[in-house]
Amino acid sequence: MNHSPAPQAPLLNQWQQPVGQPLPQWQMRPLPQRLVLQGRYCKLEPISAERHAKDLFDAYAGAPDGSDWTYMISGPFDSAESYRQYAEKLEQSDDPLHFTVIDLASGRAVGSLALMRIDARHGVIEVGHVALSRSLKRTRVATEAQFLLMQHAFDTLGYRRYEWKCDSLNAPSRRAALRLGFTFEGVFRQAIVYRGRSRDTAWFSIIDGEWPVLRTAFETWLDPANFDADGQQRQSLAALRAPHP
Repeated sequence: MNHSPAPQAPLLNQWQQPVGQPLPQWQMRPLPQRLVLQGRYCKLEPISAERHAKDLFDAYAGAPDGSDWTYMISGPFDSAESYRQYAEKLEQSDDPLHFTVIDLASGRAVGSLALMRIDARHGVIEVGHVALSRSLKRTRVATEAQFLLMQHAFDTLGYRRYEWKCDSLNAPSRRAALRLGFTFEGVFRQAIVYRGRSRDTAWFSIIDGEWPVLRTAFETWLDPANFDADGQQRQSLAALRAPHP
């Protein structure tokens, strides 16, 4: 369950019409840059075809089939060279701005994700193009990678709204968004056409007023003390987000 702050009653203007809360100090936010985001279990590096393409292709090739790419606009890739050409395009892009997930235990690139649809004027940014290899499924590295990008958007860049969008039929992605603390906002019907088919898009978001509780929950969940000797979590992210009596 997501515990968002209670909405504030709208203000009234001089004509007694409800209007939004004023933001007199608001300024356009900076654009995200190509930099390294360091974590406990992983780090995010700006994607580089030269440094990362081979590791990423090998990581993705560990899947038994191409089902991880069903809801992506690209892939699967049948050769290391085809993926390298794709990675070269990602490297040149500013929006989406792609990052590689480096597993600190192995030193290898094991996935990628991006900041995209960057609206600096209004402080809105989206995480997307999430391509995590099978080795990352249900791991601390996968969760920390999401946290590092989220933390960068809110704490460093000062954005107000952080979005997650996916095919409404992509149940794993919808579950991941809810687990990470996003609030489901609805479905945009027939939003896009991709892979020759129609897509209804499910929208999720986190806003800045919700971030302090989420940040504490992530930090507590990622602490080694939250895991037993077998690596099993002691408390879930959802439990750590819940208000205490």
